[in-house]
Amino acid sequence: MKGINSFSIKEHRMLFYYIIILIGILIDQFSKWMVLSFLKPVGSTAIIPSILHLTYTENDGAAFSMLAGHQFFLILITLLFIIVIFYFFLRLPKNRRYFELNLSFAMILSGAISNLLDRIFRNFVVDFIDLRIIGFAIFNVADMLVVGGCILLIYQLFLNKELLNDDNDVFSLPGKKPQK
Repeated sequence: MKGINSFSIKEHRMLFYYIIILIGILIDQFSKWMVLSFLKPVGSTAIIPSILHLTYTENDGAAFSMLAGHQFFLILITLLFIIVIFYFFLRLPKNRRYFELNLSFAMILSGAISNLLDRIFRNFVVDFIDLRIIGFAIFNVADMLVVGGCILLIYQLFLNKELLNDDNDVFSLPGKKPQK
């Protein structure tokens, strides 16, 4: 068995991102456990009246409750999404140049996996963050991780367009070489 000092730099960097993914899942699942334990019985409570409330909601659909009641389909789509994101995450070099891209994929994976766990084990996703000031959909920590990761990903790709044309062929499909 390898000791911690016998890991390569790449393995240490991968471990860092796996820890980020795990921490995101744990924070989201802990927040949902707290909501189920303490908020579900009361339904809703104002943190800042008319601005921010915590409101217990069982979402059996996707974003904005689309496809409500189609859990099997949503589980399959989420699994496919996770596999595709994980594929690109594994292909990214684990160095400073790609830190933000790796972090964005780790955030997206963390949120997607945590909401998938809800779908599999509860048959719905627990939502509770209620921004009444803007009348937005009720959401959870996993949703914030996915959206934050997507924003970071898009920002990095716009900021560093050369990453899409990199010699590493990170974003090309297996067996396909990008045209130069």
